[in-house]
Amino acid sequence: MHIAVKTGAAGFGVGAAVLAYSLWEAHQFRLRQVEVSVLRPGSRPVRVLQLSDLHMTPKQADKMAWVRDLAAQGPDFVILTGDLLAHQDAVPYVAKALEPLQGIPGVFVFGSNDYYSPKVINPFKYFRTNRNLRMSTARLPTDDLTAELLNAGWTDLNNTKSQTVVQGNRFDMRGVNDPHIRFDRYEEVAGPFDADAALRLAVTHAPYRRVLDPMAADGADLIVAGHTHGGQVCVPGVGALVTNCDLDRSQAKGLSSHGEAALYVSAGLGTNPYTPVRLACPPEATILHLLPRGT
Repeated sequence: MHIAVKTGAAGFGVGAAVLAYSLWEAHQFRLRQVEVSVLRPGSRPVRVLQLSDLHMTPKQADKMAWVRDLAAQGPDFVILTGDLLAHQDAVPYVAKALEPLQGIPGVFVFGSNDYYSPKVINPFKYFRTNRNLRMSTARLPTDDLTAELLNAGWTDLNNTKSQTVVQGNRFDMRGVNDPHIRFDRYEEVAGPFDADAALRLAVTHAPYRRVLDPMAADGADLIVAGHTHGGQVCVPGVGALVTNCDLDRSQAKGLSSHGEAALYVSAGLGTNPYTPVRLACPPEATILHLLPRGT
């Protein structure tokens, strides 16, 4: 009897310690630096800042201040891969966080939480790859967010194409709206990339294979995504347990490949406010150092 009580108390203590640590880790923001050799030979290197899954609410001053400080990294280009919101009143806070980056060329796509409020979810449902996805009916101010991002000078890549010049390099770009809620319409942007572009870039929030496959087949050099939170709660030595999409768990975060394309998936900066924890998967932003192929 005494042994059972002691074992139960010890287990409770360990669980409480893990919970406390995971609540703390969710605020330990870090900047990841990654080199990717994807530019056309002879191109000038480019520093790309990727921000994903901020899940911003009005009471996240630490996250807002940390993101503002990223402008000091001097990026040449900004990629926002969605889920910037987590609250009806969050748009002004997202705008303030991103304000120092205004004027730097960039692009954005949206995730489900740029349209719908987060809701309480049974965490075990993430282990079901074919679960019936039901979004909250509470809409977020997507139009206001779009206006802020466009006003910052960034290009909306939701189900569309665009080109720009960065550091003298021509980027041929395309993106899709969020595949997680089936807003993606890749057929509207499908077709071979410009073979003469210095970078053929594809952007999506959720890295589902049904969009990754045609992006790579059409000739993308680099595909950039978010959504997975890197697994959010990981097991040391094992890694992510889930990806919240059909991507392999080994690709839940970081640099890998899909076909002939380089694939980079950000672990993101936030969480669903109803599950504000991270374990062995700290929140992150990324500087992608794009280099000429062969270097």
